[in-house]
Amino acid sequence: MAKFDAGQDKRLKKAEKDMTKARARVLALRRKQTPEVVPDYVFKDQAGKTVSLAQLFGAKKELILVHNMGAHCPYCTLWADGFTGLAKHLEDRAAFVVESADTPKQQKTFYRSRGWNFPMVSSAGSDFKQRMGFADEQGNPHPGVSVLVKSGGKIYRTARDTFGPGDDYCALWHLFDLLPKGAAGWTPKYRY
Repeated sequence: MAKFDAGQDKRLKKAEKDMTKARARVLALRRKQTPEVVPDYVFKDQAGKTVSLAQLFGAKKELILVHNMGAHCPYCTLWADGFTGLAKHLEDRAAFVVESADTPKQQKTFYRSRGWNFPMVSSAGSDFKQRMGFADEQGNPHPGVSVLVKSGGKIYRTARDTFGPGDDYCALWHLFDLLPKGAAGWTPKYRY
């Protein structure tokens, strides 16, 4: 069996170290951003009950809030499927909730069909997604994540990021990156 080219392997290792350093710089810059005050929005849970943003924190001071595009998006479904395995680990460190603009009834049906195990709320009828920068002026949603912190009776967003093919929030993309042809145009499906 042929061995990897030593020179190429050395260049690859250097590029990987450079990428790790660049990621550390991005994280440092993100942590220096001025926290943004966020109103205490109201959502609906899957039972149709009203729940405030502050309540989503539970006993935690930090909340990871995923902005999901809803059941019509196979990519958002892919990310949410991955959160099923991570939910308990995430919830050990911070509160974790997924929101979408689907109605509570739509969410409940789709949630059950996927076997998800994390809290989910509906932002339908509010400008929450637009306010958070995850929908355009017409209300068309975009996927991503916001990190919120409760402090002094207020809620602050301290970080945000967008989701998309190849991002750091879905391990599948990075595993595909190791294949000789990468993802090769692959797109997620609801069933295989």
